Amino acid sequence: MADLVERVLQEAAERESHYKTIEVHKDIELEIDPGNLLTVDTNPLDATKLKKNREEYLKSLARDNTQLLINTLWQLPTEKVDEAIVVKLPDPKTPIPREKPVPKDKALTKWQQYAQLKGIQKRKKSRMMWDDQSKEWKPRWGYKRGNDDTQEWCIEVPDNAEDPNVDLFAKKNKEKKERVAKNELQRLRNIARSQKSKVPGVGLTPTEAPSKDYLGKALALARKSTASIGKFTDKLPTEKPSKHTGKKRKFEPNYGDVERESKKQLKILNHIQNRIPIVNTTKAANRHIMEEQRSRARRRREEDGGKQKGGKNKGGGGKKKGGFKAGKKGKAGGKKR
Repeated sequence: MADLVERVLQEAAERESHYKTIEVHKDIELEIDPGNLLTVDTNPLDATKLKKNREEYLKSLARDNTQLLINTLWQLPTEKVDEAIVVKLPDPKTPIPREKPVPKDKALTKWQQYAQLKGIQKRKKSRMMWDDQSKEWKPRWGYKRGNDDTQEWCIEVPDNAEDPNVDLFAKKNKEKKERVAKNELQRLRNIARSQKSKVPGVGLTPTEAPSKDYLGKALALARKSTASIGKFTDKLPTEKPSKHTGKKRKFEPNYGDVERESKKQLKILNHIQNRIPIVNTTKAANRHIMEEQRSRARRRREEDGGKQKGGKNKGGGGKKKGGFKAGKKGKAGGKKR
């Protein structure tokens, strides 16, 4: 009966050893920052346990410190969200440096600056809107949207129209394309303004002053826009050659020039040959001689070490004055002190 009780108690103790208690005692209280989920342990390490079993000791310390952090989290107010218990973390106490600099604020567009100046607030429009023609609610945009004026089969000609025979449908589509292009240009200008640059390939606005480079490009384009491609255009008295004329491509003849063709082929062969590494015989011979000298010196040291090991003058055991024999690297076995 006693053996049975002892065996049951031993099995219970083994089961409990796998499940450690949540109560952890430390000589020095830990610095716990629940906002960063950070725990700082300032207790000294046990040198004996660290030397005996380093991995197990460090795992045990990490487990105890994590248990103290979890105990602190359970003391915070909790709430239930989607059948899960969550904890609202407080503000962090320990300042942690950022890996990257703080991102800069996005530059405001012209409309955002104007709205901020005038106090205009953006109001979110509803998804559905009332269509007066069909007398029902329809989407504001997208398929089957309400008040869609692009699918009109008849457009009334106004009384003050300059030309009553103009195609109003084509005029309406053209105006819409111009509005879309204007919005896209304004979007690109906003991006360029935030990056402190200009939209490439777009002319200046009335408020922008032309730069020297811009004027040079405009002058070069104007000179080349004549029927003679600027051949007979008169130059100004103090005009300098333009830097924006570009380079004219030169095409070699396909046949008839043997000397030029041979030079071209020799240039290709030289280029291929230069890519092949050139063996420096002098450097290779010097390296081989150096390796032989090193191996010979290594064998000589091994032979000298074997003779000293078996001789009478071993480690300063000789009877000469001074007590030690001076070697190449110093005293007492060839090591400096």
